[in-house]
Amino acid sequence: MSKDNKPTGPSQRMLRVGELVRHALAAMFARGEIEDDALRGSVITVPEVRMTPDLKIANAYVMPLGGQHAEEIVAALNRHRKFVRGRVAPQINMKYAPEIRFYVDDTFEEAGRIDALLRSDKVQRDLDDDGEAE
Repeated sequence: MSKDNKPTGPSQRMLRVGELVRHALAAMFARGEIEDDALRGSVITVPEVRMTPDLKIANAYVMPLGGQHAEEIVAALNRHRKFVRGRVAPQINMKYAPEIRFYVDDTFEEAGRIDALLRSDKVQRDLDDDGEAE
């Protein structure tokens, strides 16, 4: 079998470890273990964690409920990422705990933008059966 140079998606192991990290982060946020004024009273969701192929870096995409103060919350989480790594490490049962980096999850905004495009008059006109398709 020859090896193609085509980019492939994440491996099963990357997906599995990403889910383990995501569950550990979500549980930690639900318990409110991080003491920071920017995080106080915030409900934080973790829609996705992407692992690098070597499993050394976990890119965690987070979004506070309502999407307010997302940049401040991500900055606070990145300030405490060593503490977070120490809390997550025992739960994922790996030889080396990945470095965790936090980012604002913008998939909801992107989905809203695509939805707005699909509902626009121009697209609706193109999809109209009575148009100039004949």
